[in-house]
Amino acid sequence: MEIVRIDNTNETRFETSLALGNFDGVHIGHQKLILSMIETADKTKLRPSMMIFENHTKSFVFKNGPRLINSNAQKNRFLEKLGVKTLYTMRFDDEIMTLSPREFVNNLLYEKLKCRAITVGPDYRFGHKAEGDVEQLLTLSKELGIKTQIIQPVYHNDILVSSTRIREHLTDGEIIEANKLLGRPFAIIGEVIHGKGLGKKLGVPTANIKPKDKYVIPKKGIYMTYTVIEGKIYPSATNIGVNPTFDEVDLKIENHIIGFDSQIYGKEIEIFFLEYVRPEKKFESIEDLKKRMQEDISYIKQKSDLHL
Repeated sequence: MEIVRIDNTNETRFETSLALGNFDGVHIGHQKLILSMIETADKTKLRPSMMIFENHTKSFVFKNGPRLINSNAQKNRFLEKLGVKTLYTMRFDDEIMTLSPREFVNNLLYEKLKCRAITVGPDYRFGHKAEGDVEQLLTLSKELGIKTQIIQPVYHNDILVSSTRIREHLTDGEIIEANKLLGRPFAIIGEVIHGKGLGKKLGVPTANIKPKDKYVIPKKGIYMTYTVIEGKIYPSATNIGVNPTFDEVDLKIENHIIGFDSQIYGKEIEIFFLEYVRPEKKFESIEDLKKRMQEDISYIKQKSDLHL
């Protein structure tokens, strides 16, 4: 998949079929929309493409947008796997925000990106102060001969699949439910940094993780995870919490990578969350903590073969 910055570029190579939206999380509802766009592109001999903003629109408007379900790098990987061939990106800024709905469709989509087919969800908004809705999009597109389809949302257990719902599942520790809505395991990319070495002293060395982006942080507790290091997959146990047994207060992400003992300080790793094992707990003694940690790891070892 090629990634094209469109701030100062006009598409001249081909006409496009575009999926439009924030695609926050690229969940199963988004996937349905994107696959519909690709199907339209195949039928009409257009380039299956998307236009997304590098920054979340709410982050620009409200200066403190929602925490991320995935980073741009992760999002791009998902989109390529789905079959998107060209991803047009730009920053959402004052200039874009002040475009009228007509200017957005005529100047940006039709002229700049050679868009000849559009796929959006029913709540899609565009143009100055989000004045444009799908009805106006249909009217403006018809004037230009752009084929436009509105894809209805997806429901899971009679509940609308949404990025907001996924965030709620994550912060409640409901990883399995969040993953069902995502269509894949939730994952955090981070850099391995130096910690206090408590895990090693307890016989369970851990990699302390500094997230690379402003992710949603799941509920405090122990998780069954797997970790990708330089393309290799390892089962792992991940703790999110403050180490209450040691009376600490700073939230940490600590990752014990099972069967791995190399130094990886400064390296970037990706942790995929599979199951919430138990909540964080303050133990009466260090020995009680060590015993429970070994039980957690034993449980995760037994189940990891089912997932990896």
